Amino acid sequence: MNKNLISKPIASISPSATEETSFMANQLKRQGVGVISFAQGEPDFDTPDNIKKAAIIAIKEGFTKYTDVPGIPELRKAVADKF
Repeated sequence: MNKNLISKPIASISPSATEETSFMANQLKRQGVGVISFAQGEPDFDTPDNIKKAAIIAIKEGFTKYTDVPGIPELRKAVADKF
């Protein structure tokens, strides 16, 4: 990134320890080193197809904005009814 394009205060912000650790783990993985990274909450499996399909539908329907902090009322009700 060209640091001349952003302000000095912003350019002086260091990455978080989590981000640095994740970056280092990914570099080692690309080098073929067997790494189990505990840096970020990334699963070690692909997103299931039903979730991918639901996400695509949601995007196509314009459901792309942040929700209220407690979550989507319909989803909260569905979870409460299930459990």
